[in-house]
Amino acid sequence: MLTILAVVGTGWKQTSDWSSSVQKSLFTGYGRGVGEAGCCSPAGMSSGRLHVKTKRVCARKRSRHVLKTHLTPVRKQGRGAGDGSPPCPPCRRSSSMAEGRVVEYCSDSEDLFGDYDSILEDSSILAKLEDAEQHEILQSENLQSFRTLQPSKDLTSQSPEDRPTDSMFDELEDNAFEELPPSQLQFQEQIQDQAKRSRLQARDKISTPSHSVSEIIEGAEETNAEDRSKRQRRSVADQLKKTMLGNAATPVGVSRAAALKEAVVSEEISVAMQAMEAICAETTDLGPFFGLPSKVKELMHKLRGIQSLYDWQKTCLNLDCVQQRKNLIYSLPTSGGKTLVAEILILRELLCRRKDCLFILPYISLVQEKVRGLASFGLELDFMVEEYAGSKGKFPPVKRRNKRSLYIATIEKAHSLVNSLIETSRLENLGLVVVDELHMLGDGSRGAVIEMTLAKVQYMSKATQIIGMSATLGNIKDLRTFLGAENYTNDFRPVQLKEYVKLNDTIYEVDPKEENCFRFSRMLNFKYSSSMQKIDPDHIIALVTEVIPMHSCLVFCPTKKNCENVAGMICKYLKEDFLQHRETEKATLLQELKESGNGSMCPVLRRTVPYGVAYHHSGLTSEERKLVEEAYSRGVLCLLTCTSTLAAGINLPARRVILRSPYMATDFLKRSQYKQMVGRAGRAGIDAIGESILILQEKDRNMAKDLVCAPMENCYSKLMQEDGKGILSLILSLIGLNITSSLQQMEEFLRGTLLFVQQQQLCVDRSLWDTMQQCVDMLKEKDLIAVTGTDSVSPTLQITRLGRATYKGSVDLTYCDLVYKDLSKGLEGLLLNSYLQLVYLVTPYDLIPQCNPDWMVYFRQFTLLSASEQKMSAAVGVPESFVARKAAGQTVKKDMDLVVVKRMFLALVLFSLLKETNVWSVAERFQLSRGLVQTLLSSASAFCSCVLHFTEELEEFWPYKALLMELTRRLSYCVKAELIPLMEVAGVLEFRAKQLYNAGYKTLTHLANADPAVLCRTIENLFKKQAHLMVASAKMLLNEKAAALQEEVEELLTLPADLPPQL
Repeated sequence: MLTILAVVGTGWKQTSDWSSSVQKSLFTGYGRGVGEAGCCSPAGMSSGRLHVKTKRVCARKRSRHVLKTHLTPVRKQGRGAGDGSPPCPPCRRSSSMAEGRVVEYCSDSEDLFGDYDSILEDSSILAKLEDAEQHEILQSENLQSFRTLQPSKDLTSQSPEDRPTDSMFDELEDNAFEELPPSQLQFQEQIQDQAKRSRLQARDKISTPSHSVSEIIEGAEETNAEDRSKRQRRSVADQLKKTMLGNAATPVGVSRAAALKEAVVSEEISVAMQAMEAICAETTDLGPFFGLPSKVKELMHKLRGIQSLYDWQKTCLNLDCVQQRKNLIYSLPTSGGKTLVAEILILRELLCRRKDCLFILPYISLVQEKVRGLASFGLELDFMVEEYAGSKGKFPPVKRRNKRSLYIATIEKAHSLVNSLIETSRLENLGLVVVDELHMLGDGSRGAVIEMTLAKVQYMSKATQIIGMSATLGNIKDLRTFLGAENYTNDFRPVQLKEYVKLNDTIYEVDPKEENCFRFSRMLNFKYSSSMQKIDPDHIIALVTEVIPMHSCLVFCPTKKNCENVAGMICKYLKEDFLQHRETEKATLLQELKESGNGSMCPVLRRTVPYGVAYHHSGLTSEERKLVEEAYSRGVLCLLTCTSTLAAGINLPARRVILRSPYMATDFLKRSQYKQMVGRAGRAGIDAIGESILILQEKDRNMAKDLVCAPMENCYSKLMQEDGKGILSLILSLIGLNITSSLQQMEEFLRGTLLFVQQQQLCVDRSLWDTMQQCVDMLKEKDLIAVTGTDSVSPTLQITRLGRATYKGSVDLTYCDLVYKDLSKGLEGLLLNSYLQLVYLVTPYDLIPQCNPDWMVYFRQFTLLSASEQKMSAAVGVPESFVARKAAGQTVKKDMDLVVVKRMFLALVLFSLLKETNVWSVAERFQLSRGLVQTLLSSASAFCSCVLHFTEELEEFWPYKALLMELTRRLSYCVKAELIPLMEVAGVLEFRAKQLYNAGYKTLTHLANADPAVLCRTIENLFKKQAHLMVASAKMLLNEKAAALQEEVEELLTLPADLPPQL
């Protein structure tokens, strides 16, 4: 019996403008798709039992104008294209399949081969096979009649047309397939080969000379009768259908479209990887979207609304140094679109080179915003997005076998992460490090941490690429030398910025070409009453009312108190018309602010929000800040009075930016700070122009010229700042990580720092090498390192237990001795029935100078403590008698350590927060600003995590490990226990977590599986974009937790490589 091979294709050749790579492993099981679910059924994804290899010999598609044959696909014959008929009509079925259910073909969008030629597109193939079979039967009947009339005629003398074994193929002659594509031609060749073999076998039987024709025929009839008695003879079409049905038996978990898309993306990634490995100078575009799959471009449009890139972005991405993976520093004005370039490079590293990436951002709020924004990309493109900020982050990170990770971290957390990767010999897995605000290298202690991180990455992993985004700097050459990087600079802004200054009632435009830097622009046209002139001498009301409420405005103020005063003053003189502008939405905002404060609300915001005005500074709680920022972004609020921290944080652009004064507190603004503030002017896609106005007094005129017209200031290493605290920490970690163990190796490492590049300017009194030797001596005195070995010229440097705990816990060297002493003393009488002692041990030292307790409040809260808690307080150095005397205004003769006293006061604040979880009520009870209370809470959470890692390295502190782990979790969220799982999701704050919990979304799994549309309807005042980001973040976090558990299971079940031989 002739067997028809019913599976076509294991792949096809894809052609495009960027790749000629062969797509692999996309489809199997053509027969199943026809037999069970129609020609284009998703069921056809199953692997068939029989395969015919197909190969497209020409990438060019055949002409649409050639002569159509009877096997030309229906869709390409025009039937169903323009005549209104269905594009894929149902297949005709043979009698053996007549009782089966009717299954229609899928649409063209589900076509197995898309626009490529395929037998699959011939909807009448079974019908033609059936017709051929019927023709064969008729020929056989004619043959029987002919044999009866002429029995002596040799059967071999018949013409080819009369041969029954060939009859079914008479209608499938070669000339009928001249125009068929190769995929169909090869299928037809297989059929013809089978037919030839059958004919040869038949000739061998028929032409045997020892038998007569009649004997042969009689024997064949007997044999056929026996076969029919055993089984009913099947037609060729039935046999084909049977094969197809067999192929359809294997279940498939995904649709053909989904598998196709996934396979195409995988292949595009593979091609991009090959292209990147074989990159040459002539190649400027590695793929559909700068070396990335076209799916990334689709996601950029879908999730970000980005249809095309700016010219400078295209140029930057196609730079030779980027294509060759060299380090790069690129500098542009604020709002120029720097971050998008970095994200594309990150995606290329994750998807094409299959390496992990580290994205360093300066603030926790920016980290959380970026985690939310990239979670959706991670879910779609199958990589992990992990948050390292505050107390979040695992050290070392989970080692993933099948997925890559994007670590988004604050400056301090990034340093700890790099240390852990070096310690576990996994830094080579880090393919790319991106640093936002690279100019912060010159920003105090945080700049020193950035420098240490980048120096270690460069020294330990030559394959890791470093990309720095920076404001324009005067000494960018020093940073290039430090990083061995290329530099790209552009002055592009999506919206033109015009800078002005205001002196008295005159506006001048900033023009560096002018001799005085200022050119007259216009006079203010606003009538002031005498009383109004006294309250608003700087004409702020006149400047803001020119743009609000139809446009947005930011007013930067020198102090937090001034922000609140200016907001109140502006509202006092605004017209009543402002109250009607988006009145309903402002009422909703007021309600949300009240709910976030558990019924309490700031009196200033209660008065200003109805006018569309609010203030923004660190005195607000994180919930208040988030609500204010979202309302401003949506246009519900049209004016914010704020401090300079807003310019450095989340991106909130405005039509007009006003600088209330050229001072920040009492310090005159730096040019970089000024540029950062005025850079917020102009909203891309909304405004045609952005304006900034600096309000000046006559006494500041000359200094203001330098501020607005002078070149950018230089950036200098901060490793030597604060008595060399930075270089001390660096040397300690180098020894602890076994990067260096001698002075010679340390000297070699320091040659790769920014400090070495700038040593002529920074090491004036003492050379860098003398400084290094002095630091080693200081660390030895503190018992953080030990010097061993007999070689006096080059002794061996080793870290001590205390030194290891210090660098692994990221504990400030100033406080490491104090931390050890406090923890040791705490073990003598560890209080286990209260959190107070543990809270005291993790109260940050650096906030103590900001604490000036009200002694009466102190005493009142002290008396509420239990006897054991008061005893513990006395043990650390704060007896009740001392607090009582201070509250009574009496002089205390005995000297007391006020640092300990103030630290205990802050510990009482934290202790109350743990019990009550209401920032407003605790702040009121202790007469502190709610912003300070929340700052204390977040700082304590981060410091608690540091102390936990500190104790993990010292065996004597084993009792603290479990206790501090739970305390870290409690301090991180400071909410009721049932809300903590929801609070783990980036961007979900307490008031939102309560809404979700009350609506039935009580766990991370609930939220991850929620429908964003349903969430918007269920949760009050939740917008569609917020809901999508929230669900995506929850899914990513859930995937992260599940992947960590799976990796742990696989590690446990993996056979050890060093397993002894089993005899």
